[in-house]
Amino acid sequence: MNKTLRVLLWIAVATLGAAAVGVVVLRRGEPINALWLVIAATCCYALGYRFYSKFISAKILALDALRATPAERLENGRDFLVTNKWVVFGHHFAAIAGPGPLVGPVLAAQFGYLPGTLWVLAGAVFAGCVQDFVILLFSIRRDGKSLTEMAKEETGPLGGFVAYSAVIAILIILLAVVALVVVNALKDSPWGTFTISMTIPIALLMGLYLRRIRPGKVLEVSVIGFLLVLAAIWGGQWASQNPALARVFTLTAPSLAILIIIYAFAASAMPVWLLLAPRDYLSTFVKLGTISLLAIGIVVMHPTLHMPALTRFTDGTGPVFAGKIFPFAFITIACGAISGFHSLISSGTTPKLIARETETRMVGYGAMMAESAVAVMAIIAAGVLQPGVYFAINSPAGIVGQTAAAATSTISNWGFPVTAADMQALAHAVGEQTLFNRTGGAPAFAVGMAHIFSQSLGGQTVMALWYHFAVMFEALFILTILDAGTRVARFMIQDALGHIYKPLGRTSWYPSILATSALIVAAWGCFLWQGIKDPLGGINSLWPLFGIANQLLATVALCVATTIIIKLHRTKYAAVTLAPLSWLVAVTFTAAWQKVFDPSPRIGFMAQARALAAGPMTAATSRLIFNNRLDAAVTAILVVMVGLVLVESARQWISIITGRQAVQVREAPFVLTRLAEEQG
Repeated sequence: MNKTLRVLLWIAVATLGAAAVGVVVLRRGEPINALWLVIAATCCYALGYRFYSKFISAKILALDALRATPAERLENGRDFLVTNKWVVFGHHFAAIAGPGPLVGPVLAAQFGYLPGTLWVLAGAVFAGCVQDFVILLFSIRRDGKSLTEMAKEETGPLGGFVAYSAVIAILIILLAVVALVVVNALKDSPWGTFTISMTIPIALLMGLYLRRIRPGKVLEVSVIGFLLVLAAIWGGQWASQNPALARVFTLTAPSLAILIIIYAFAASAMPVWLLLAPRDYLSTFVKLGTISLLAIGIVVMHPTLHMPALTRFTDGTGPVFAGKIFPFAFITIACGAISGFHSLISSGTTPKLIARETETRMVGYGAMMAESAVAVMAIIAAGVLQPGVYFAINSPAGIVGQTAAAATSTISNWGFPVTAADMQALAHAVGEQTLFNRTGGAPAFAVGMAHIFSQSLGGQTVMALWYHFAVMFEALFILTILDAGTRVARFMIQDALGHIYKPLGRTSWYPSILATSALIVAAWGCFLWQGIKDPLGGINSLWPLFGIANQLLATVALCVATTIIIKLHRTKYAAVTLAPLSWLVAVTFTAAWQKVFDPSPRIGFMAQARALAAGPMTAATSRLIFNNRLDAAVTAILVVMVGLVLVESARQWISIITGRQAVQVREAPFVLTRLAEEQG
């Protein structure tokens, strides 16, 4: 294609994208077609990847095709391993794509579809993709070092120690919440439990096939894995209808918690090629395949978004969660726009697998765009529901009422008509007893997804099948966070203990692997167990910390990235990371202040604790008071620690820019790759 045609093509993409965004932003008073969101997202991602990521690659990161990566130089067959770029992409996408892009946009839909859509598109292109890309490359240039080790080296001992403490604390909270979401999704669900459990032996088979039986035959193993996953999905339905098997795979929350803890330990300790990478690659088939089918369904059926662009709850009185659009929409939607957890994967497992620096653009920037596309699908899944149905599913009984009649009356009085008969018919269609008060976002996403699929694939008669498939799909999305997250945490613990006793810092020494894997699993396992025993199921006590902690982690990552960019004498480009960093500081610190000190019991942790203390005291109430006070204390401590990282980073920036401090770039020495011939 000649230059003129390329220019005309990109002008057409930009024009179409601008028109689609204009329709999404400006259309009022009548429902819009979901296709406009798909067009807007596709054009924004295409432009961002083609131009912005290429600018970052050339001007800031200076990707070098001839430079050997840690996977090649330090290959040990366990953690450092030259891996096919598509397998790495699959692993990275599966590892970063957790509950955030599915649940967050659904919850934030209480404000309408517009705030979430704009944040997902702008946040991904200019913040989330940038963070993942630059942290991945900087980690590769430093022998695959973790974010905490890079923070210590680049911001100094104080900043490094505080960053390490903050990151470990945040990661334990994130993993505990993710594990709890998986437990809640799979308990008493033989279909989901069977399918998820079958992905483990399938992944082991794929790992052995690719490593021992047919090395390098990625296409073959992909076809085998895809067919076996389809069989596992069908088998899950069969197992749920077989009384004997249904009893085996119908597990309680404590049983699931124990099995998940054992699985996470095994995934952290076993060689990466045997379980972690193939299972994440396998999960990617289901994830990207399902999202692609959902996108096709939207394109074919072009459903209408019944949710308005902005609802009455922009004033902060929302029933799903209290608080105004700023800052809470940007805390609720994390992974679809920017997520601090991604920086741990980008400086954890992925940099130890990348074969060539030039692949970091596709893996770092591209995988985050794929996750952002998932968030757009989640917004559409929530938006195609009638607003009354959406609020009936997502609103707690304490706000809308305990009975169906009371809930429908309250929601209808808000201006979103819904009847008890409507909700009963919908529950029957998806094979549930009731859909009232199914808070958390996941059930609403499953209903919306089933609604879209049933219109395009099979009709209303298979809506229950699609609903339960969506529940399984969400559980698969979330579980892959645990294995990669636990392994990343193990690397960070090893980095720290290596300063005390050198062998403990060796990622290939098995006594260190087993000890540190057990340590990190025990840490988040304790929080998981407490969540299971919590009077309100744990989510109410742990989830409020999730959004704030995740974005605080992104703040630390962007501090480290900005420091390295300035040390590389590319200060004129520092705004690429400094702009999203400034936005995150404004969002997270405001949200943290409000969650701790806001006088409304629906927003402030301390206000809710005081309100509970003023009422009748029971064992459950005492537990909830303790949880709120603990949430407030943990939030305050995390904000103080991240604030110290910010101050220490800013001190470094000023010292370097003014010339008061000598610049020391701590990259690994250049080594010419043996794969140079393959770079052409």
